[in-house]
Amino acid sequence: MLKLVLAAVLTAAALAAPALAFDNTEPLADKQWYLTSDNAWTYWPTTPKLFPVNVAVIDSGIDGNHPDLVGRVVAARSFVGGSPSRDDQGHGTFIACLIGANPANNEGIAGLAINARLMIAKVVDNSGTISLEGEVAAIRWAVDNGARVINLSLGGVRDPLNPKLDTYSPLEQAAVEYAYSRGVVVVAAVGNGPQSPATPWGFAHYPAALPHVIGVSAIRQDGVVPDYSNRDAIYNDIAAPGASIFSTIPQQLVSTTADCASRPYSDCGPNEFQEGIGTSFAAPQVSAAAALLLGQDPALKPDQVSWLLERSADDATTATGCAKCTAGRDIYTGWGRLDVLNALTMLGATPLPATDHYEPNDDAGPWAHALPPLPRTISASLDFWDDNTDVYRVTVTKGARLFARLSTPAPVQLALWAPGTKRVELTPGAKLVDTRVARSRRIGRQLRLAYRAPATGVYYLEAKLVSPVRNPVEYRLSLTRH
Repeated sequence: MLKLVLAAVLTAAALAAPALAFDNTEPLADKQWYLTSDNAWTYWPTTPKLFPVNVAVIDSGIDGNHPDLVGRVVAARSFVGGSPSRDDQGHGTFIACLIGANPANNEGIAGLAINARLMIAKVVDNSGTISLEGEVAAIRWAVDNGARVINLSLGGVRDPLNPKLDTYSPLEQAAVEYAYSRGVVVVAAVGNGPQSPATPWGFAHYPAALPHVIGVSAIRQDGVVPDYSNRDAIYNDIAAPGASIFSTIPQQLVSTTADCASRPYSDCGPNEFQEGIGTSFAAPQVSAAAALLLGQDPALKPDQVSWLLERSADDATTATGCAKCTAGRDIYTGWGRLDVLNALTMLGATPLPATDHYEPNDDAGPWAHALPPLPRTISASLDFWDDNTDVYRVTVTKGARLFARLSTPAPVQLALWAPGTKRVELTPGAKLVDTRVARSRRIGRQLRLAYRAPATGVYYLEAKLVSPVRNPVEYRLSLTRH
């Protein structure tokens, strides 16, 4: 079971955003400090015309009658029974409105993504947990019904040092890769210490710790990274405000005190919502930012959206309030603090990374990309932080000699794995068996590999980026057979 991280179709025509000044003019705007901190709307001097973007919130459902959500939902389904428009936990309603609350109805708050069309997948049962099967089914449902962004403010413990605690699932990874392969941006909270074996915890939760997922940590208004926000050297990609976050709650959770009557907002809810803390509440701000980028340019691919958000983040350092953070990428905030203005500015001014048409191909077995008959020359890319391994399935007949040549500007390792290899990447609970039959003599930028097959079979050719570099690196791989 995965514990909820509690603290808690694109159309052809552009959608005109609701009439705004372009500023947050909703009655409770003064409580939405995070919208200003994120520079969510600063890029546009006037109300922009954005393409609509479907954003799936896979969570505890929503209060379908909440005034800030009326008219904002385009699809909804429950995977745990009951109605997706009833939210007994409150978590899903809080998340959904951070992303897509009506920004111009003169009610409550404004969602960060003014162009968001919400898809609601209810996967949380009455105990506050979800089944792995429910999460996986919800991801696939969202993809099949037109989602461009999926928000997962939930997760299971990752502990590569203790397989008994680790909750890695190939089913979850397959669902995420299904989403990625169909152009969907997946955003997930890295998790909170109270839901981990210790606080602070040194590893991001799953699914944030999977390839092609943007892992989001929490940061306070003063720039401090709270202890409850999980750390991770690789899978913590970006930070967003995750303390003192104000949003909505279902009507049934509203306090019965006189000053809270008919006020379905978090300051009138249970303590966990009044405090508004957790990576759960940071992730939807990044999901909203992804929706704004896609609204500006719907042709963006998931890796390009990730790159824009991460590389444009404001570096968190001692000078910005994070005493433990170092210049550049760190375990606390990844690339830094979300800045939508920077991301949109980069979109218009900076060349984007090339699309890797062979992804996802992150491991052997079913994860690898099958190459057509040789000879073959391909161009692809590796990203140390988000996609450092590419694997290709190559059929070689008995007695044939396979030649591989790789050119790249960064240090890469090239290896050939035997037929029947299940994994080339170590996963928790599984013993990695070294079945490599050939490898490049060195790690470098110009690599060669040769191997004569003793039997006909499907081999796995692995290209692995072994040293950190800031940006994705392209490579050219040529394969011949004699």
